[in-house]
Order: sequence, then C-alpha cells, then structure tokens
Amino acid sequence: MGFISDMQHRFREGDLLTRLLFVNIGVFLLVRVADILLMLFNGSIEPWLRYVEFPSSFPRFLVQPWSIITYMFLHYDVLHVLFNMLWLYWFGQMFRNHFDARKLFGVYLAGGIFGAIFFMLIYNIFPYYAPMAAHSYMLGASASVMAVVFGVSFYAKEEEVMLFLIGRIKIFYLALFVLLLDLLSITSTNAGGHLAHIGGALFGIWFASRMRAGKDITRPLNFLMDKIANLFKPKYKPKMKVTYKRPETDYDYNARKHQENAEIDAILDKLKRSGYQSLSSDEKRQLFDASKK
Repeated sequence: MGFISDMQHRFREGDLLTRLLFVNIGVFLLVRVADILLMLFNGSIEPWLRYVEFPSSFPRFLVQPWSIITYMFLHYDVLHVLFNMLWLYWFGQMFRNHFDARKLFGVYLAGGIFGAIFFMLIYNIFPYYAPMAAHSYMLGASASVMAVVFGVSFYAKEEEVMLFLIGRIKIFYLALFVLLLDLLSITSTNAGGHLAHIGGALFGIWFASRMRAGKDITRPLNFLMDKIANLFKPKYKPKMKVTYKRPETDYDYNARKHQENAEIDAILDKLKRSGYQSLSSDEKRQLFDASKK
C-alpha cells in the first residue's frame, strides 16, 4: 500500500501538468487491465471504448457528447501513450516557464476540443473520407499535446532544445517539421489522428498569437470548468452549536440569591465607610443592577 499512498500523495501535491500525466497513464492502465480481464472471458473492451472515443459521425456524437472530452484522456497502445506523455512532459515544462498552470490546462483541453472538431469537419467535407466518416473513431491526447507544443513554440520562438544526432534546434522549427509530417500524412491509414494533430496545432498557434497581444483565449473555458467543478464540491454547512442549560433547582436559586445579597451588603458597607469613589467599576455596576430590581 506504500506505493499506492505515495502515488496518491504525488497526485494531490502535484501541479496540473503532473495531474494530467497521472490521469492519462492511470486511464491507460485501467483500460488495459479491463481488456485483459474481458479477453479471459472471450470478450473485448473495444465495444465499450466506442462510448468514450470521439466519432467522426455527427449523429453519433449527439448520442455521446461527452466523448469530446473523454477521448483526449484515453489511450490503448503502449507507444501511443508513451510518446504523448513524453511530449506533454517536455513541452509542458517549457510551457510553464512562460505561462501558468491554468493556461496549460486550458490549452490542453481547448486544443483537444479543437482537434476533435477539425477531425470531424474534414471527414464530413471531403469526399475522400466519405467511406470512413460513418464509422471512424479517435482516441488519444495527441491533439491536446500538439496544442501545448505549438502554443509554446510559436510564443517563445527562440527557445531551443537538444536533439540526439542533430544538436540544438529552435523549438519553432521542430514544431513546423512536425506539422509538415502531419500534413503529408492526412491520407494515411491514421488520417484522423493526423488531422486532429493539425487541429490542435492550429489552436496552439492561435493561442500564442493572442497571448502576444495580451489576450488569453483559454479564460472562458477555464471559468466554465471552475463552475462545473464547484458543482461537485461538497457543500459544508457550519454546524449549529447547541448548549443545554440545566434547570435551576430551589436550592441553587436560594444559594445564588444569598450570594448576591451578601455581595451587595459588602458593597453597601464599603460605601458607608469610604464613600462612592472607593468602589471599583465592577462594584458600581453590581450596585446599579441591584437598584433596578
């Protein structure tokens, strides 16, 4: 249990980048374990994944609108989740050098949404994709990751990274090279994935250009997500403190009145001996209260 509690602590104490990595890896592991269990009973997880993958068919999307969010946290292949998380970690670190964590989450989420919509539109506009448009689905964080990559690459164009066998290169040129590869692959067997990459990249470029003008286009989405999150937060009402006063018995009442009379008598004796000026403020108050009874 030590490992599990340590992971829970890391998730709770980590920033939004760490939590995005944890959620993606956690969902991946959950999917693969569920798939193994289903296969042992001659089943498959694929029909279940259809409900959380993003479809290219608009009528299908209307049946499962939540998929525009769930698909970007969902992976099945090991290499798919590995490379996506490595890119998210590397460029997410650079992103945080220029922006706060809320903008990182906003770009990740909005980039994923933008990539999904771009994928759906292209599949339903161009005749080439018509045979696939009715039954194609997409999963993975690639569009979201590309939005983060291009967001920081087009904002901090002079920043560099070290690449094996190549040396130092500006991340701006690296991003352009990745975009070129995606453009050359839009008719491949994974055309939908590459189209989503392009959609996420376009959002990242848009984000960077608006940030250079001092405008944060992720603010409305972050505000909406805060409102949704608050709906699920437990509402704690301050507890009412109730005290119960034990009824005063005749014995207690007589004892209290005797004590009060004794104190008043002592104050009156002091008043006769030394005058009113000798009384303390508390004694003057007691004498005043007794005079009103």
